[in-house]
Amino acid sequence: MKGLRRKPAALLLVLVLGTCLGIEVYAAPREPAGSTFDPGTLEPIDSKTALKVGDEAPDFTLSDLKGQRVSVSDYLGKKNVVLSFVPAAWTPVCSRQWPGYNIAKEYFDKNDAIVIGIAVDNIPTLHTWTEDMGGLWFPVVSDFWPHGAVSRKFGILRSDGMSERALFVIDKQGVIRYVDVHDINKVPKLETLIKVLEGLGK
Repeated sequence: MKGLRRKPAALLLVLVLGTCLGIEVYAAPREPAGSTFDPGTLEPIDSKTALKVGDEAPDFTLSDLKGQRVSVSDYLGKKNVVLSFVPAAWTPVCSRQWPGYNIAKEYFDKNDAIVIGIAVDNIPTLHTWTEDMGGLWFPVVSDFWPHGAVSRKFGILRSDGMSERALFVIDKQGVIRYVDVHDINKVPKLETLIKVLEGLGK
């Protein structure tokens, strides 16, 4: 992983090969035996957002794991924002998705992008989970209380109390440029997200 962080060209090669071979390219997090809960196969889509490309992104304010308040509006005029909603901490697919963004940090930086990770779990749970991953470079915020209020605002709160696995890419003007309410059982392809971010500068 450290080598890939230092060599973007190597990452690009891995992404291209992964795409050609149909492989989802993500770094495997440190997962000691029994460290994650496998919920089994879930219904892929239980909710569908009414938000679409071209809409102004709803603003929100949530606490991150350091007790700092984080809002989309904090980044207006400064950064493109990737909102990454995951269903639940300590589950296998979620535990693979966010560490993949560590590998691609240079690509997010290159495209003036910040990731905000969002889950409906409480802060102590999210803190312990992200520490188990080895740490993340981007803020992770808790949508725990009022439970799932931000997930509901974005139209992706499931009837089981989790959020869908979803990505929203918001440009520096606060406009939604990409929406992916993903199969909850699968990790969104990192190379697709990178291409979307690269397209924002064109």
